Amino acid sequence: MNILVCISKTPDTTSKVSFDGSGQHYIEDGVQFIMNPYDEWYALVRALELKEQFGGQVDVIHVGPATSEMIIRKALAIGADAAYRVDAVAKDAYFTACQISDFAQKKNYDILFVGKETIDHNGSEVGSFIAAMLDLPLVSYTTKLSINDRLVQATNEIEGGIEVVEVSLPIVVSAAKGLAEQRIPNMKGIMDAKKKPLEIIPAIEVNTNIELVRFELPPNKSSVRMIDPNNINELLSVFSDDLKII
Repeated sequence: MNILVCISKTPDTTSKVSFDGSGQHYIEDGVQFIMNPYDEWYALVRALELKEQFGGQVDVIHVGPATSEMIIRKALAIGADAAYRVDAVAKDAYFTACQISDFAQKKNYDILFVGKETIDHNGSEVGSFIAAMLDLPLVSYTTKLSINDRLVQATNEIEGGIEVVEVSLPIVVSAAKGLAEQRIPNMKGIMDAKKKPLEIIPAIEVNTNIELVRFELPPNKSSVRMIDPNNINELLSVFSDDLKII
């Protein structure tokens, strides 16, 4: 079974968020970057589990500059067999999906895994774009996945319950919490990662209709207002006059 896992780089959740004067560029100085957890903990690890069950190859692909190679090497240390980096700055989800789908259509992958979203932009769009561009079924927000004779049974959580779907390979899967258990790379994996292939591929031209105007930080949170639980009149006043929920 040949599997491609799409990995992305995100700031660590404890990083300070700030932008330059134009408002269009995130200031990366001093920021600790990590592999997007949904890509690493669930998509990549489930791909490795399927390889262990059925054999085959697990490749990873990333759209980003050379500074991203730290997270690519981590994916190789966890167990991926080979890595590809599209040498371009990821402009938006459509641009990223175009790069990945152009690469994937030249290969013969049974499954393309993406994390359900990145923890910085939370767009959850790349997997949908890839599936549409490759004309493949998309199984979204997947929490369980099993395969029997190329028939996939997948489970995802929906409002008020769970949904179980069956679909034949090849497919695109967006991985959600529960699909696998996080793996920590060991010393052998880290040493082996240095010997595994990492190929740099040029980006293709993409005409995107998305124009970034600027990023803006949300307003600062106001201080907490304490209300005596016995002061019902003040509480009602807050609900009606300030929050306007009654």
